[in-house]
Amino acid sequence: VQLQASGGGLVQPGGSLRLSCAASGFALDYYAIAWFRQAPGKEREAVSCISSSEDTSHADFVKGRFTISRDNAKNTVYLQMNSLKPEDTAVYYCNLEPYWGQGTQVTVSS
Repeated sequence: VQLQASGGGLVQPGGSLRLSCAASGFALDYYAIAWFRQAPGKEREAVSCISSSEDTSHADFVKGRFTISRDNAKNTVYLQMNSLKPEDTAVYYCNLEPYWGQGTQVTVSS
């Protein structure tokens, strides 16, 4: 079982990025997947989650800006991040308990 996160980078405030979490070794179809993030010196926190039936939930600090989605045919979950703020800077991880992806760095800075 592997989760491969990608799509991070450097973006200016107000910009957008789309993160991808590609799964291998199993089919995502029947599982809930979550995105977490961890900023320097802070604890890891939950950002968004999508169930197997595509119900979604988002932390208050990203509501209205981030959207989580899944493409079971591609065995991939996405996190569309819009209106990015400097405080969104963190390493973003995808999670399917108990497995974690390796993380992708998102830096929001002018």
